[in-house]
Amino acid sequence: MGPEVNKQGIFIGYYCIMMKQINIEHVGNLHTEWFRGLDFYGLELNFMQERLDEVASGNTGREASERIDYFQNEIIIHRNFIDELRHYIHENVKKMGNELLKTKVFVDENVAAEHEKLHEQYLTEEKMIKDLRQEFNRFAAEWL
Repeated sequence: MGPEVNKQGIFIGYYCIMMKQINIEHVGNLHTEWFRGLDFYGLELNFMQERLDEVASGNTGREASERIDYFQNEIIIHRNFIDELRHYIHENVKKMGNELLKTKVFVDENVAAEHEKLHEQYLTEEKMIKDLRQEFNRFAAEWL
């Protein structure tokens, strides 16, 4: 019997990686969690951008300008990374689905390793956004 798919398109069942079983529904939920997290961090970056624009409109000095440029660059970098990460997660979801449809049980080790790498990248981005938020809030409190 092959894997089942629920209404959200998430595979239900188990797949094996190096003789260890992992609930595919858990993996699907993890992907959903990542997408929601990335959406939230995108909104947070938008909020930072709005506040940064407020700081920029009221402070034209050199010191403020340097910090504004720094935060502007950070926002751009993180937006781009979030877009790329979202793309790679979508690709990984497709690869896992194709593997499960093909093998019924197993996911190629490379696809599983890619999933783990994406998880690490997501967690790293999550921490970096949180650190940026704290740094930005200190800056905004000083200049607003």
